Amino acid sequence: MKKIIHTTAAPAPIGSYNQAVMVNNTLYTSGQIAINPENGELIIDSIESETTQVMKNLEAILKAADMTFENVIKSTIFIMDMNNFGRINQIYGSYFSEETAPARETVQVACLPKNVNIEISVIAVKF
Repeated sequence: MKKIIHTTAAPAPIGSYNQAVMVNNTLYTSGQIAINPENGELIIDSIESETTQVMKNLEAILKAADMTFENVIKSTIFIMDMNNFGRINQIYGSYFSEETAPARETVQVACLPKNVNIEISVIAVKF
């Protein structure tokens, strides 16, 4: 059965989708961008602060599903400029332990919603 996951601690969807969907023990999140859920404003003053906000949004969704980043088995990162990869990876990596980090792909894209620089989605499993 499909269960919709929603939390006010992460940005509300800006289209016809949900923050996340749980099927059995697997959680699929929608891509998160750096929207501050408290005021709806974008955090884009630096790639570090933008990445941090994206990770906070994902963390809130994981928490709403009674999970943490330890449950993440796969992540997808879309970035506007591959030259920012190292700076993004430093922030992203701080949310995972090296021994249990998920599988991942990082893809440079031509454009993202609201012209942000990064979007991340994850798949997590409740063990």
